[in-house]
Amino acid sequence: MFEIEAKGVYFKELNEMIRAAIKDGEKDITLKNVNGQYYIGTGLCEKVNITIDGVPGNDLAAFMDGPTLLVQSNAQDNIANTMNSGKVVVHGHAGDVLGYGMRGGKLHIKSDVGYRVGIHMKGQKKNSPVIISGGTAGDFFGEYMAGGTLVLLGLEVEDGTPLVGDYLGSGMHGGQIFIRGEVDPTRCGAEVGVMELTEADLKVLRKYLEDFCKDFDLDIEEVMSKPFEKLEPVMARPYGNLYAY
Repeated sequence: MFEIEAKGVYFKELNEMIRAAIKDGEKDITLKNVNGQYYIGTGLCEKVNITIDGVPGNDLAAFMDGPTLLVQSNAQDNIANTMNSGKVVVHGHAGDVLGYGMRGGKLHIKSDVGYRVGIHMKGQKKNSPVIISGGTAGDFFGEYMAGGTLVLLGLEVEDGTPLVGDYLGSGMHGGQIFIRGEVDPTRCGAEVGVMELTEADLKVLRKYLEDFCKDFDLDIEEVMSKPFEKLEPVMARPYGNLYAY
């Protein structure tokens, strides 16, 4: 394990140190005492593991294509911005605008997430992004979503407490959202429909959750013991009439 001391290190210098270590052949890197440095993992394409001791700053794993980042605490905004592949695991809460334009890979957050998670997520046949939060989410969850999968679990939420804010799936025109528990239709955008899961849906969901549960040492059977509901877009161009003449 190769360690880099990040205490008091300017973000640009820290990222240069990370790239230098990877260039020297290091595959397992630990960053000690991280305190809000931006862009950790941004643009990295190598198959390396980076453990982050502390709270990283915005744009963690932006444009990333391959590495695995393990955050031992909370994380801030814009994680996995336009990420192509790889994995980010956050052992705490995370901020707003997670997975903006995300094209592939996985983002696992143990606890709550903020606003506009999954906005403009993309999806391809062989490369479809996945974001799973074990807690709750703010407004605009899945806004303008065009592909991929969002999963919201609310594992420590009392019965009757909303898991997600308003405008759920607003402008959504692709992908799928799985919510553990009942979805209040009044919180949803007009572009989405709420439905029960099929056997095929359950199979896909279980596969995603097995990986999530492994990351956080959770019981998959307990997580899946509560019913889920699925949200999908009911139209491909929800705002097409605004731009057509």
